[in-house]
Amino acid sequence: MPFEQFAEDTQAYGYATGVGLSKSCEEEVVSQLKELQRRSAEYAKQDGRVAEDEFFYAQQNARLVKNAEEYYRSMFRGRVSSWNLRDRHMSETLDQLVAHLDRQGRQTKVVVWEHNSHLGDARATDMAQAGEVNVGQLVRERYGDEVVLIGFTTYTGTVTAATNWDEPAQLKQILPALPGSYEDIFHQTGLPQFLLNFRDKNPVISVLREPRLERAIGVIYRPQTERASHYFYAWLPEQFDAVIHIDDTRGVEPLDRMAEHETREVPETFPSGF
Repeated sequence: MPFEQFAEDTQAYGYATGVGLSKSCEEEVVSQLKELQRRSAEYAKQDGRVAEDEFFYAQQNARLVKNAEEYYRSMFRGRVSSWNLRDRHMSETLDQLVAHLDRQGRQTKVVVWEHNSHLGDARATDMAQAGEVNVGQLVRERYGDEVVLIGFTTYTGTVTAATNWDEPAQLKQILPALPGSYEDIFHQTGLPQFLLNFRDKNPVISVLREPRLERAIGVIYRPQTERASHYFYAWLPEQFDAVIHIDDTRGVEPLDRMAEHETREVPETFPSGF
């Protein structure tokens, strides 16, 4: 496959195929996936659940390669295209797993742990205006009220994140939430932590239905450009079914003990920066 000459440098593959310097692997990976699907009947005739599981793993690996190949090429076409491909792949993987377990006679329940920007319904955020979808939206559209979307918010504390992609993780100080944001409102309650269930008939929830700023921290955290890098407008009660707020968060410790750690005090000039 053309993949081999790029080793683990996926961005180089995406660039080379995007500008025509190298042949795309698309036809080969799609062909491999179709061949596995064609042979599904053969695996179904074999005895035992092991054969069925092994076929499922092989099929998922082939589907992953197909979607990844398209994703790395899309990185040079724009953020929306690559974002949607990635989240559709995650949702598709979830659907395939549920279908596989259901065929084995189980009453399938799945817990998915992801960042808020993937799990909160994109239709209730700025993402929808940009044409982006996410896992939360896709699973709601498919499974309806069987899905419960739970978000996490914080006012301040620490987080383990990188400054840029492919850089080591650091323990970073989280700036206090911007005034008027959902996180700031939750901080004003004075409660160190609480669960807010948006499916309850609670009059407080109606106050939260107007669009407000919400913070998103994921693999990357850049305090110096936090407003532009990490805040967006959202309608929280429509975005999630429930939110767990922890006012002062403690960053997780990475398993890789060689990872860099960096702690920063909140600047006295926050939020102006002067």
